[in-house]
Amino acid sequence: MARTVSELANGSRITDYISLGVIAKVFPRERVLECLAAAGAQTKRTRDLPNHVVVYYVIAMALFMSVSCKEVLRILLEGIRWLSDPSKKVEVTGKSGISQARSRVGAQAFVRLHDEVVVPMATRQTRGAWYRRWRLISIDGSTMDVPDTQANAAAFGRPKNGQGTGAFPQIRFVSLIESGTHVLFGTRMGPFTTGEVTLAREVLPFIGPDMLVLADRLFYSCDLWREALKTGAALVWRVQNRLRLPCAARLDDGSYLSHVYASETDRNAGRNPIAVRVIEYTLAGPAQAEDCYRLISNLLDPLEAPAEELAALYPERWQIESALDELKTHLRGSRIVLRSKQPELARQELYGLLMAHFAIRGLMHEAALKEDLDPDRLSFVHAVRVVRRKLPVFGAIPPSGKTSVS
Repeated sequence: MARTVSELANGSRITDYISLGVIAKVFPRERVLECLAAAGAQTKRTRDLPNHVVVYYVIAMALFMSVSCKEVLRILLEGIRWLSDPSKKVEVTGKSGISQARSRVGAQAFVRLHDEVVVPMATRQTRGAWYRRWRLISIDGSTMDVPDTQANAAAFGRPKNGQGTGAFPQIRFVSLIESGTHVLFGTRMGPFTTGEVTLAREVLPFIGPDMLVLADRLFYSCDLWREALKTGAALVWRVQNRLRLPCAARLDDGSYLSHVYASETDRNAGRNPIAVRVIEYTLAGPAQAEDCYRLISNLLDPLEAPAEELAALYPERWQIESALDELKTHLRGSRIVLRSKQPELARQELYGLLMAHFAIRGLMHEAALKEDLDPDRLSFVHAVRVVRRKLPVFGAIPPSGKTSVS
């Protein structure tokens, strides 16, 4: 989808449209500089666009996907001028200068900043974020369209079906989500041809022992399950009904113990069994409900996690669908393609989009805690509109990186 809005409406003011202080609060200048230095992308000489400003610019692009890149930069620089020297004329570089600045920074600094800052944020007071002692986490993947350039097509590939080849190359990515806050974290991405299970292996290091991780049946393999067990997290994954799970012992809550194996050879030899607890259930009422749903878990004690509770908990996995919809529909915009025509910048832009989503979700989480609400009760669309406006309590990003109250 083309960007039909190249500029903001006549008479618009920076104070009406953006609160870059929200971004600066979540991603402080000092942390940005540290990540740039660690990635070898620190500013080495005086420039019109210092590298830390480029980082904020890429995150800000996600707030204005239908606006031209040059206009987004004007908004950013006017915000800086507004606090530092209102009389100074804003000089906005062209598309070529912006692209060169982004290429200079690269994607690795964004990966570092994302991994260090974009983490679960729920506290014990956050409604809907916990099951007993565990933080609720889900894992899933999606794709994102990128511009149809030769470089992007070669790097990422594009989908194919019986009707032909897709119009745009696509990045595939897999994320973890904190169910209670919709925070997408630990994201890893690759070409469209890369499987979600492959990317899921790269996501596992972001899982911790305080988490209960839900996953759909397409993620299950014995090898991935074994790797996930090493994180110390509680696991509740749906599996396909054809997976052989003979009952070894029936438990009082209706679940039963079984074992999974890496191969049929191991199964036949009884070699390297992995104990699992199986929960099978049906859904009464929904017309499209399947005959049987099967979950496996490493929580073997029914007193620690009753089968009925785990079955009721599994639909929380669908929170990640809502979070991906926020990212792809309400923040990016329906049918809007990312801007970047080079693979490195496309990865950079997608991480910027994820960090903008995190900043908005942080604002929503603060509001929910103050009102003692479940963050799910708040409107993401409304929150995006609030961040796009200039709130009286937030400042823009001055050159020093320190936010101030206006």
